[in-house]
Amino acid sequence: MPRRRPSPHALAFLTRRTARLLLCLAVVLTASFAMVRLVPGDPVRAALGVDAAPALVAARRHQLGLDQPFLTQYRHYLAGLRHGDLGTSLVTGVPVAELVRTRLPATLAIAALAFLVTLAVALPGGLLAAVLTRDGRRPRSELAFTAVTAALAGVPDFLLAAGLTALLAVGLRLLPVAGATGADSAVLPVLALALAPTAVLLRIVRVEALRVLAEDYLRTARAKRLPPARRYLRHAAPNTATAALTVAGSLLPAMIAGTVLVEKVFAWPGIGSALAQSVVAQDYPVVQAMVLILGSTVLLAGLLVDLLLALVDPRSTIRET
Repeated sequence: MPRRRPSPHALAFLTRRTARLLLCLAVVLTASFAMVRLVPGDPVRAALGVDAAPALVAARRHQLGLDQPFLTQYRHYLAGLRHGDLGTSLVTGVPVAELVRTRLPATLAIAALAFLVTLAVALPGGLLAAVLTRDGRRPRSELAFTAVTAALAGVPDFLLAAGLTALLAVGLRLLPVAGATGADSAVLPVLALALAPTAVLLRIVRVEALRVLAEDYLRTARAKRLPPARRYLRHAAPNTATAALTVAGSLLPAMIAGTVLVEKVFAWPGIGSALAQSVVAQDYPVVQAMVLILGSTVLLAGLLVDLLLALVDPRSTIRET
């Protein structure tokens, strides 16, 4: 059997997405490098202490290359990145690459779990809500669904984190308050990250599912008395998933950015908590590395969502050509 070649539309789609990713990575890289150098304050003096001798501060700045022109520092930074060198923490003296290696898996774990929970709840939940409330049925259920999802969607991550901690950890004592002592320690951070995006996606999926359920082919399927499971799972769900994945892809950057606050609240040992601590300490090598890692993670996750969407609905690659 001859191998099937990728379509020209798919190749063009992949080329565009890869080029966009590389361009965005270059922007994130430059912005993360420039940002910490434009912030007021002297990170070297902050690391050595306000009572450090001027000669010691000057020597440390020379050792780090901070007394060189901006473009020279940038060239050295790029040269280090090519060899995996992200710099050294001004506060602890630990290589930043080692800090990333130990903390990145924890952030990816809760972000990925939160995204999967969002999809696992919103896709079937939104479709079920559409089936139960279509054609004006169950108006009270529709009102309750709208009110609850609107309330959850509007609550900031840190308030959700505090509320979940008060209810599940302090009040009911079902889960650890903070830290990473076991699998149950991830439940609260994941819930804090997932609740608001899930509420948003539930509303979007329901609206899209209502549109799909009103299509002629679904009416024909009902007229043929096809089983409900076949009508909804085989015909309605795939056509709803395209819009759901598109919206989920737009929610993903906010979820990853939300790890900064959530990790701080729950003392989760990830990239976000390290970034928050480094900003306070003015440890700029760590700050610029964490911003670069978080930005790159957002871009790579967006690319993966685009590729998943192209697999679910190949027509999307044609529409963007």
